[in-house]
Formats: sequence, structure tokens, C-alpha cells
Amino acid sequence: MAVVRPILRLSHSWPTREGAGVRLKRAFAQADRALDPFLLLDDFHSDEPQDYVAGFPWHPHRGIETITYVLHGRLRHGDSLGNQGVIGPGDVQWMTAGSGIIHEEMPDQEDGLLWGFQLWANLPAAQKMMPPRYRDVTRERIPAVELADGIHVKIICGEVDGHRGPVQDIVTEPTYLDVSLAPNTTFHHPIPRGHNAFAYVIEGKGFFDEECAALIGDTQLIVFDRGDQIRVGSGDEGVRFLLCAGKPLGEPVAWRGPIVMNSEAELQTAFREFYEGAFIKHH
Repeated sequence: MAVVRPILRLSHSWPTREGAGVRLKRAFAQADRALDPFLLLDDFHSDEPQDYVAGFPWHPHRGIETITYVLHGRLRHGDSLGNQGVIGPGDVQWMTAGSGIIHEEMPDQEDGLLWGFQLWANLPAAQKMMPPRYRDVTRERIPAVELADGIHVKIICGEVDGHRGPVQDIVTEPTYLDVSLAPNTTFHHPIPRGHNAFAYVIEGKGFFDEECAALIGDTQLIVFDRGDQIRVGSGDEGVRFLLCAGKPLGEPVAWRGPIVMNSEAELQTAFREFYEGAFIKHH
């Protein structure tokens, strides 16, 4: 019998400011054995321009991947390697910072709703200094699957019902799904036993365990315990959530600001190189 994963813990995202003063909600930001390989999840969601117009000006990253998923609005990005583009509703940018990148993400709008998420995934020690790369994934390339009456899944990464997401060949074998359930429906999804998994509710309310103990609502983070699958049931209003899972790295984490390495010495090197102008490696 497949074991449904119980809830390990629940928490609410909290308001914070990032970049040049963007107001957002932070679901988590810590190196945590139960969330490894994921490090951070931010939820930016506002139709007040003063909350987001300042954007995220030039900043460095090394040692991680940043995954940006936009639901509403448009973000413009540029970087030290000359890449640039715009991600709009339903688009994803999977950026592997590797050995180092300096980039900016700025709203491509001055009013209206801007809503999206940024997830940070750690890179294993063996790949922290790999050449940086971008994968801009337009919404047309993201499979949208109707599993049963009232179950709708967008597959950014991972596999559902024989359909695979466009982002593949990532060492931590991640799953990243955007799941919508109509009222009073149930969704099961297998997750390898050794992987860590979490869900983040973005609309409505749902039950995230077998016992249906409590309805869990908007902007709450559910960290799952061990098992073979997750089970989510919607209440009377339906629920929409992000579901992420991945193979933990189990490596030491040294993390300061936008740079995540394995040791304090590597962190010091990264910041020294940044200030000396030697941060960007020409592979």
C-alpha cells in the first residue's frame, strides 16, 4: 500500500521587502533538512504599483538555481552575459547561476496586477561552479493536463499521467506543479520516497493529509513528511497550490544573501571576487 505523506509542519508566509523595496510574502528562507534541495520561496502579489515598481536591480548569484514563475503581469530581465528578455503570464525562467551571474529583474509594467513566485533550488557541490545558463520556458511549452473532472495541473517540472514538464536533466530530479482542484475533488500524486516535498496554497482552501484534519488556506506552506504520495482534497470553494519535490543533496550549506556555497571559505571567496570584479567566470 502506498503511504500517504502526513504533514510534518505548517506555516504562514510573512511579509518582507526584497530588491529595491519590493513588498512580497516569504514562505520560507532557510537551509532545512525537510526542504532540501529548496532554499527559499517568495510570493510577489500586488496590484499596487508602489509595492513592486522598484524591482530587483543588479545583484549577483552563485551556487543556486532561481526559478521564476509569473501568473499575472510581466517581468523584464537582463544579465552580465548580455541575456535579456521578458517573462509574462504563465511563463517560467529557470536560471542556473552556477559559477556566477549578475542580473536584474524589473517589472515590465507600471500598473495592474503583478503576481508570481521565485523558488531557489540549491546546486550540489560538484555543479556549483558550472557555467551559468538560462531556460526561458514560455507557457505554450508547459503541459496543462486535465486529470479528471475538476483536476487541472500545469507541469513545469516532473511527470503527471505520462506528461513530462519541459525542464528536465536537473540533478535533484525536481517536481514543480501548479495544481487547481474544483470544489470537493481529490488529487493523488506519487513522490519518490527519498524526496522532500512541500505545497504552497495560492488560492482557496484544501486538506493536505489523509485524515482531512483541517482546511489549509491561502499563503500557507505545507511541508510533508515521509511517504510515497501526497493526497490533497479541496473543500467547498476549491483550491490552487504549487507542489514541489526534489531529491535532497544532504550537503553542508554556507549561505549569505544571494550566494549559497558549501563552506564559509567559499563564501568569502565569492564575495571577494564580486568586489574585485572577478566574479564572472569566462568558461
